[in-house]
Amino acid sequence: MVPLLLVLLLALLLFGAGFALKALWWVAVVVLVVWLLGFAARSTGPSGSRGRWYRW
Repeated sequence: MVPLLLVLLLALLLFGAGFALKALWWVAVVVLVVWLLGFAARSTGPSGSRGRWYRW
């Protein structure tokens, strides 16, 4: 009975990890798109050159 419970627990953990990793991939894709849009749509500065759009 204990090995069966361990196998079921392992399957549940792997399913949960797989779902979390898939969700993290979607979050990474959204962040990449936002970053690329911000990089492409940055405004020009007072001198006419394009500065950094981020603040760090």
